[in-house]
Amino acid sequence: MSTFSGLQTAASGLAAARAGMTVVGQNIANETTPGYTRQRVEQSSVPSAGSAGLWPAAIAPGDGVAVDQIARLGDEVLDARVRDALSASGFWTARATASAQVEAAMAEPTENGLAATMDGFWASWSDLANSPDGSAAAVVLSGADVLVSQIAAGYEQVSASWTDLRGAVDRQVAGINATASQVAELNEQIRQATQSGRGANELIDQRNLLAQNLSTAAGVTGSLESDGTMTLRLEGNALVSGGTSREIVASGPVDIDAAGHVAVAWADRPDVAITSLGGELGGMVSVLAPAASGGPLAVAAQGYNDVATSLAEHVNDLHRQGQTRTGAAGGDFFSLSGTGPAAVGLSVAVGGLDELALARPGSGSLDTSIADEIGTLGDADGGPSKGWAAFVTQFGVSTSGDLQRANIADTGAIAAVSAQQSNASVDVDEETVNLLTYQTAYQASARVLTAVDEALDTLINRTGLVGR
Repeated sequence: MSTFSGLQTAASGLAAARAGMTVVGQNIANETTPGYTRQRVEQSSVPSAGSAGLWPAAIAPGDGVAVDQIARLGDEVLDARVRDALSASGFWTARATASAQVEAAMAEPTENGLAATMDGFWASWSDLANSPDGSAAAVVLSGADVLVSQIAAGYEQVSASWTDLRGAVDRQVAGINATASQVAELNEQIRQATQSGRGANELIDQRNLLAQNLSTAAGVTGSLESDGTMTLRLEGNALVSGGTSREIVASGPVDIDAAGHVAVAWADRPDVAITSLGGELGGMVSVLAPAASGGPLAVAAQGYNDVATSLAEHVNDLHRQGQTRTGAAGGDFFSLSGTGPAAVGLSVAVGGLDELALARPGSGSLDTSIADEIGTLGDADGGPSKGWAAFVTQFGVSTSGDLQRANIADTGAIAAVSAQQSNASVDVDEETVNLLTYQTAYQASARVLTAVDEALDTLINRTGLVGR
């Protein structure tokens, strides 16, 4: 064993300790960096040169320490669990948010809701039956105008929400395509780095963060390949494979009144819809579904149409049975447009007391039994008020279910992210301990280097000199 080998051993210790301090510094610097995964220096002892030969040699210590790699302390199983949890959370959150907004706009059961307005409308008919004069008739007609306006406003608000969400689908699709392209670029950079022996930990962190965003956005799943790239799949088909990515497109109606389904498909196969979308995109597409498929916005719009139709039918049926105070046969109180949504096409067809058919034919001009019967429609089974109440209750139950599922999915996502972060996030206290450890190792290696240097100085400069 050469005396100079001690210098190499001490120098390797200095290099390893310096690498450890550098990695600790990198961890501390990125404590708050989104997606960053802590790193550690992995090292191994270097055996002596003589121990590797075929022939026996004198016992000798090793030749120091070697830095094998800078390991990224992530866990692929935890990462995959986070992607799955974010997919479910994104889906139910998107659906619950849209349903909750519609439910809040209904303002039921409050004095600002449609039910309260209808109650006031029925009460005005009862007042008119008790006092059939011009002022009571004006209250009825004013209440009818307010009711018509409120039904139309409710429908238009749902329609506007549908249109906004349809635009959000297009923006989400564009964002997914852009993110998938970024993942493909990172895949290529990571493959080149690993094949050339360079580190790619920071690139992997960026890719994992983008993959999580894609899981939240569209429910993609991911798997690592042997060359270090990640394959992302949507409905089992590759969205990103190696350094290439595919694009998706959205199609279908752009208005709530139009027929058909909003669908997402591959850009190279636009006629084949992706049916099992997850994430926020899947939630938004499900919200935009027609009423027959359970789309909450279309269901709400249909609820306004139904109440408008029911209101016109029930009031008109009774109003046609009566006669005005001049003896003319009663006509329609409400009119419905022959085209477009019933909620928007509803209007008041009479203009004053003389056109109101309050009496039954042959009962005299002072009879108000028709007005009295219209006033009781609020409590009639199958009437507009009972129908609206049943719709609001059913919609509220459905929305509550979506919110509960969203809360459960959020809880699962939080638990998955917490498990991931407990393994991968930077702990400043732990890093401080590691820094002190590497600092002490560096100082000790430097002291070994100094001791060997002093020993060599004695051997070279003082051996054979007597009396000095």
